[in-house]
Amino acid sequence: MDVYNAIRTRKSVRSFKDKPVEEEKLNRIFEAARLAPSSNNRQEWRFVVVTDKEKRERLAREAAGQAFIAEAPVVLACCADTDGHVMRCSHLCYPIDVAIAIDHLTLAAAAEELGTCWIGAFDQEIVKRILGIPENIIVLELLPVGYPKDPEPVAKRRLALKDILHHETW
Repeated sequence: MDVYNAIRTRKSVRSFKDKPVEEEKLNRIFEAARLAPSSNNRQEWRFVVVTDKEKRERLAREAAGQAFIAEAPVVLACCADTDGHVMRCSHLCYPIDVAIAIDHLTLAAAAEELGTCWIGAFDQEIVKRILGIPENIIVLELLPVGYPKDPEPVAKRRLALKDILHHETW
């Protein structure tokens, strides 16, 4: 699948087949994340791969009770090991850099016919306890990964280009 098709077909998946994800596919999507750009090449992203059913169920409960998270055969805790570097534009780099890596990962997953869903509804401290994540590591997102029960693309409601583009000046 080419990148444009992955962008067009990628959707948030909230219902997964009871089918494990092959190690080769996981390795390819992690390679896509690893190759993402980052500020000053800091590469602050880190991932915890969770396949244990009990841990996935605990994560789902702590993520606002979203049961579909435990349905996915893999749940990723997307984290940052950061020194708090601030870019010249006055923004912390780690949230942006980790988001870029996650986006690379989700597009690669779409190319592998896998579904994902960005999850930000969770208590970071509880997730850290469940997964033994050190105190200095920041958990930014949870990401269930698996084969979608409904692989069909959905129509995306997005603003028109004319509504988001400005040329030369605002």
